[in-house]
Amino acid sequence: MDMEMLQNLVPHILLFVDRRCFPDWEIINKKIGFQDLTFVVAGKSNYFINGVKYTVEPGDVIYIPEGSVREAHTFYENPMHSFAFNFNWTPEGSPIALPLEPVTKNVITSEIRSYIKQFTQVWMSKQPGYIMQARALFMLIIHKLLLISSKKSSYIQTDLRVKKVLDYVNEHYPFKLELSEIATLFNLHPVYFGKLFKENTGYTFKEYLNLIRCNNAEMLLSTGGFSVTEVAERCGFNDVSYFSNVFKLIKGYPPSNVSK
Repeated sequence: MDMEMLQNLVPHILLFVDRRCFPDWEIINKKIGFQDLTFVVAGKSNYFINGVKYTVEPGDVIYIPEGSVREAHTFYENPMHSFAFNFNWTPEGSPIALPLEPVTKNVITSEIRSYIKQFTQVWMSKQPGYIMQARALFMLIIHKLLLISSKKSSYIQTDLRVKKVLDYVNEHYPFKLELSEIATLFNLHPVYFGKLFKENTGYTFKEYLNLIRCNNAEMLLSTGGFSVTEVAERCGFNDVSYFSNVFKLIKGYPPSNVSK
């Protein structure tokens, strides 16, 4: 995708939903005539995009281009909370798709969440000129998302073994994960694995694991439904004091400061 082409387009927002799902929530199987960009901040759902199943969790972004067939069902015991944008491009009829995978894992940062919060306030208040302001904020969200996802892809594609490890960590971060055990699981020598991981991601294995855990912790804290201790336990930290120190080191502020 040529970024210059995207820069010449303006999003026309058809619908914005602060989607707090009930246990039986679903999207029926149907071809869509718009683009769907959804940010998952809590809970879990299964999405089916052109027949392919994707399980989405906090921190994930779903992108479904115009003309795709989508279907979705939330987890009954853990209903999804997401922010969904349905939009088309202007000039009208531009079918250009964003250069995103159907699901991008762990990509929602505090900055993106802040933009979404601002967008929500603008969209709901509907003050004079709100369409222009909302459109500008949505373009900032897209811009930040594309920057982050392009950086992720630049190292994920470098080594397929590291990609597999990243996928494994993204799925199992709440559990105890040790570098030596992960190396053995993927048939790599621990010393070689540590060096390979650092070269491909820019992080040590422990740094990356803590980053993923803290990103997910921030998502949970933002919902306002959990205490710091509960979030620490859910995200793989057995010691709440250690969690608070790591969170502050990564985010620049303590977990107790995360807005509800």
